[in-house]
Amino acid sequence: MPTDAELADFYGGMERARLIPLWKVYKDHVPRAPSPRAVPHLWRFKEVLPLVRASGVLAPLTEGERRVLGFANPGLPYDGLAATTDTLWGALQYILPGEKARAHRHAAAAIRFILEGEGASTTVEGERCAVGPGDFVLTPPWAWHDHENTGSAPVIWMDGLDIIMVRELRGSFFEGAGEAPPAEPKPEGGSAARWAEGALRPAWERPRGKYSPLLLYKWEKTGRALRRLAASGQVCPYDDVAMDFTHPGTGGPVYPTMSCRIQLLRAGQRPRAHRHTGSAVYLCFRGRGHSVIEGRRFGWERGDAFCVPSWAWHEHAAGEGEAILFSINDLPVMEALGLYREEGLKEGNQKVK
Repeated sequence: MPTDAELADFYGGMERARLIPLWKVYKDHVPRAPSPRAVPHLWRFKEVLPLVRASGVLAPLTEGERRVLGFANPGLPYDGLAATTDTLWGALQYILPGEKARAHRHAAAAIRFILEGEGASTTVEGERCAVGPGDFVLTPPWAWHDHENTGSAPVIWMDGLDIIMVRELRGSFFEGAGEAPPAEPKPEGGSAARWAEGALRPAWERPRGKYSPLLLYKWEKTGRALRRLAASGQVCPYDDVAMDFTHPGTGGPVYPTMSCRIQLLRAGQRPRAHRHTGSAVYLCFRGRGHSVIEGRRFGWERGDAFCVPSWAWHEHAAGEGEAILFSINDLPVMEALGLYREEGLKEGNQKVK
């Protein structure tokens, strides 16, 4: 048996040589199951909204690129690198009437889902996208974009970005106002004219590109698709009437790093619990209901946001009426890397702790 002095000399030598004894850290590198640092959490709109409104007075756009209040997960450090899950950033953005957030671009992919307010628009690479409640708009990586509110009331939308994983991969780039070249004029709604029908595409276009060429997904079509699927009786045992927004040229997710989903939870239904690798951030768009995440019940209503960490048991149900949830997730990364795994709960539903 080696003596304490021999072991101390051995491990000291490895440290000086910048070597790591795997047998000492094996369980940390290869856990038996995913061990996210993020925890399930709910951000209540009625508690957040006063701070959102206060930001309109206390945080003018001249002091920053955007007026955004991010969802900081209690399981992750609360600092300048705060995040909503281990890989995703979720937030609420607030734009007052007459304001314009200047153009910038970044390597991270972003989405906006409009919660309330009319008259706002996002211009992406020269194409203006006018948005209203329920609309969903993309700002692909490295695309110049700005936001403007020409309406008479404030606009609130959910931001979703893959900025956390981009940062951890050391792939971040950013360019701000003053660095943007003059935008090439494009027809408003041009991408929708080419791609919104889904089953049809212009003859000169080819289904290439990693990011969806359709920038704006209008609520009118989204809501109609949900109703049509619900009426057909074809539903998911775990998520009820759930649909993913897709790249119209490939049928895949809107981004290679991030997928977006809309789901209708019907009254009186109780979908089964399941878990999967990959995390998600949810926003209640309409109605009210609850989710059980790792045995803990979270009641939510319009405007509330919550997160589900990787490999956490979760289930969702509407209240007395139906409810609609919008969500972002990092499942495309898990699937592309061969890391996606899913299982349903044999008992059907969780016991609430």
